[in-house]
Amino acid sequence: MFLDPYFSVQDGLVRITAEQASRFAKEIAGDFNPIHDPDAKRFCVPGDLLFALVLSRYGLSSRMEFAFRGMVGDDVPLVFPDQPGETFDVADQAGKVYLQVLRGGETTGDPAVVEGMVRRYVAFSGRNFPHFLLPLLEEKQVMFNPDRPLVIYDSMGFELTRLDATAPAMELVGSSLDVAGKRGDARLRFRIDADGEAVGSGAKKLTISSLRAYDETRIQAFVADFERRRDYRR
Repeated sequence: MFLDPYFSVQDGLVRITAEQASRFAKEIAGDFNPIHDPDAKRFCVPGDLLFALVLSRYGLSSRMEFAFRGMVGDDVPLVFPDQPGETFDVADQAGKVYLQVLRGGETTGDPAVVEGMVRRYVAFSGRNFPHFLLPLLEEKQVMFNPDRPLVIYDSMGFELTRLDATAPAMELVGSSLDVAGKRGDARLRFRIDADGEAVGSGAKKLTISSLRAYDETRIQAFVADFERRRDYRR
C-alpha cells in the first residue's frame, strides 16, 4: 500500500511519527505548512493523512464527512475501530477523539479507486496556501501571524454519484472567509470530475488563528519563503 511509509501499526494501534507525517505532507499532499515540520513547536499530523488512513482501511463511501476534533502529536497511539458503523471516531487509548467520521451510501474497497481519491484529494487540499487562502486574506485585509502561522483543518465532506473513478479531478468552485476578531473561518467548495463529467462535490473548512491587519510586505515575504521551502523539496 502506498501509505505504508507514513505510519506503522504496533499492538493494533496506528502510530505516526513526526518525520512520517512531515514526509506525507510534503511528498503526497504538497503541503508545506510549517505546523507539519518535525521540529515545529505546535507540530501536528496532517488531517489529510488521517483521512487517507480512513479510506485505506474502510473504503470510499458515496457520502462522507470528516470533523477534526484535536491535533495529533508525534507518535500518538491511535485506535481505529475494527467494525465501524456509519459514524465512528478515531481516538487515543485514553478516549480523546481526534477525528469523527460519518459515512453513508454505497462503499467501494477497490484499491485503485481508493488510492486515486486519496492522491487527488490531498494534492488538491495541499494547495490551501497560497493558492486558495491568500486571495481571501487579501480581500478581507487580514493575515495570520507569519512568525507562528496557525491554520487548522476543521472539517471536510463530499458526495459522489460514482464510485469507479481512479483519477478524479478536483476543482475549486467557490470560497469565502468569515472573520470574527482574531479568528477566521475559511470555506472552500470544490467539484469532483471524472471522464469529463461532474461526479461529485464537496467542501472543507479551515480555521485561521491570531489574525491581524494585512501587511503586504510581510505576507509576500512569507509566501516567498514558503515557495522556497517547496522548491527545495522538489
